[in-house]
Amino acid sequence: MRTGTTVDPAGRPEECEDTVPADHAPGPAHEPRSTTDRTSSEDLDQVLPAPASTAAAASPAASPVVSPAPSPAAESRRLTVVADQNPDSPAPAGCNSSSPAPDVPEEAPRPHKAAATKAGADLRGEVLLTLARLRLATPRQLKALLLPHQQGTDHVRRALRNLLAESPALVGRTHRAQHSYWYCTPAGLAEAAASGELAPTAGRATGKRVAASKTGLREHGLALVDTVVAFHQAEVADHADWHLEVAHPTPAGPLIPDAVVLLADGSTAFVEIDRTMSYARLTAKLDRYNAYRTAPPTGRGNAARAPRSHWQEVYAGPSLDRPFPPLLVVFAPAPRRAAPDTREAVFHDRAAILAPVRHRQLVVATTTLHRLAAHGPDRPVWKMAGHGEDRRPLDRLPTPR
Repeated sequence: MRTGTTVDPAGRPEECEDTVPADHAPGPAHEPRSTTDRTSSEDLDQVLPAPASTAAAASPAASPVVSPAPSPAAESRRLTVVADQNPDSPAPAGCNSSSPAPDVPEEAPRPHKAAATKAGADLRGEVLLTLARLRLATPRQLKALLLPHQQGTDHVRRALRNLLAESPALVGRTHRAQHSYWYCTPAGLAEAAASGELAPTAGRATGKRVAASKTGLREHGLALVDTVVAFHQAEVADHADWHLEVAHPTPAGPLIPDAVVLLADGSTAFVEIDRTMSYARLTAKLDRYNAYRTAPPTGRGNAARAPRSHWQEVYAGPSLDRPFPPLLVVFAPAPRRAAPDTREAVFHDRAAILAPVRHRQLVVATTTLHRLAAHGPDRPVWKMAGHGEDRRPLDRLPTPR
């Protein structure tokens, strides 16, 4: 993330995406209101078309993710989102993102304004769902996932402010080192769950503790979101197909990966983010994955199907034609720790002596966050533990024996 200021093409200074003043006090009242926000209800009735007459008027969605249907409980308190420009088009120079473009005719087509309002409402729902899935994110990360072709974060920040202004607030934020970190509140999680777009997960966390943490949890969570962004931009996995910290039963105790991702080809992978974990704990976690792989079948089965283990029930498919998912380890930088490349090399030396890794019963591939973000997971960035120094794309990883 950058700090300081940059200069836009119009020559005026612009703060970096996540920079906030040192005396910033969180809250929606701090944000300046645009002239559009002060439009009276009578004026809006004259400008915006009636809902019944514009039901068929639509424009291309501003985001690849389909907006969730609002919950019945939220209909009574749904915010009116300010009509903006098309989120996929940059704001003209010399005006803010809420101001009308100077070259727009005085009598603009009515369906355009209705479509802009719908785009803002869709974006707000997508922001809420993304925070519910990933726990926390910066405006820059949300923009990369939801509006990848947008130049700035104005639209994302407006959606966040609208969610913050709800009563009760659907999102919260914390500030550390002049950066803002956003997360879902309990009310936001309930709203997202009521949409039916979230996979059922027991004990889903709000992300507030992670966002406010001073022990590295926040940086760990942000590194995971950067990994999600890299997979999403390469179209290897959609950001909506990530599930964080799902418990898996093993005889040695529960296995809790940092994330489980459903890839675009229909297969699944476990993902671990390492910043500060000791090498002993890393190799011990490999033993836990192997214990999950070799766990005995559960249940009694029936005449048509033999008993299956937990991973076979969840990941092998109806005909058991899918192998045990690979484990992808991403090494991210951390203060007062060895460089990610160094940690990756030491990890390979220790993992290579483990029998399941050496015999390729457990496929373990590693990379660094810098390499992953720069090239993408579909490029040769993955190095197989216990099988040489060559790097390969994700789709060229071998299947377990």
